[in-house]
Amino acid sequence: MDHSAKEKEAMALVAEADKKMRSPKSFMGTLFGNSSKAEEACDMYVRAGNMFKMAKNWNAAGNAFCKSARLNLQVDNKLNAAVSFIDAGNAFKKSDPEEAVKCLGLAIEIYTDMGRFTIAAKNHVICAEIYENELLDVDKAVAQYEQAADYYKMEESTSAGNKCLLKVATFAAQLEQYQKAIEIYEQIGTYAMDSTLLKYGAKDYFFKAALCHFCVDMLNAKLAVQRYEEMFPAFSDCRECKLVKKLLDAFDEQNIDAYTDAIKDFDSITRLDQWYTTMLLRIKKGIQDDESDLR
Repeated sequence: MDHSAKEKEAMALVAEADKKMRSPKSFMGTLFGNSSKAEEACDMYVRAGNMFKMAKNWNAAGNAFCKSARLNLQVDNKLNAAVSFIDAGNAFKKSDPEEAVKCLGLAIEIYTDMGRFTIAAKNHVICAEIYENELLDVDKAVAQYEQAADYYKMEESTSAGNKCLLKVATFAAQLEQYQKAIEIYEQIGTYAMDSTLLKYGAKDYFFKAALCHFCVDMLNAKLAVQRYEEMFPAFSDCRECKLVKKLLDAFDEQNIDAYTDAIKDFDSITRLDQWYTTMLLRIKKGIQDDESDLR
């Protein structure tokens, strides 16, 4: 594809749309409700934005979509404005993540004003992912996931809301905000165990909650495991529960070899990801610190 040709065509469209809106007649018409010129200009900006995308000029694409969005707001076409802000955000994701979040935030404001909370939630998730993966700002990612979860729950989209909360819990545990993580894992575990479709996954949430308890205090973890077994008898028979019990015994005996062997046995069948590894190393450090104190 000839990118330069598409880019030139797009720039010509933007210039034509700009000229259309600079004329006094067009401006007065927009102010007094004759919005046909504005709509034509918006359409030109959108077409230009798509051409810039084809030319992979993401900044120019984002700016063209933004022009369409702001012009749509002037003529009170909020839905089209929101769509253009999202198009702008998606373009800026490729070149300017901070600008992408700003544009998506403007779309979210429009959707929440219109009571369209599910689509607002979806865009909060996109913002969260940008903060998580591009801008590396965990606090802002968590805030976006939490807001998305709130909106999903308002709209009875419990599964989507829980998915966002699990991201919050993952970060909370990594940041040693264990109580926050425990509350989320227990809440979602309780929800899952009462569902025929989700019941199998409940053990994973209780396992994660137990490890968070363990990072705080061994007795906390022991009591939590007993409670999970009473609430959800199937937990007793799963490998995750048996592992936690072995780890508790090893910790109680200050036996670091038994602790390490239990994890190796489990990992040989069910691979432990980075989150589990981090939590288990923190607990192991507790055994090592206790051993040092005894010397």
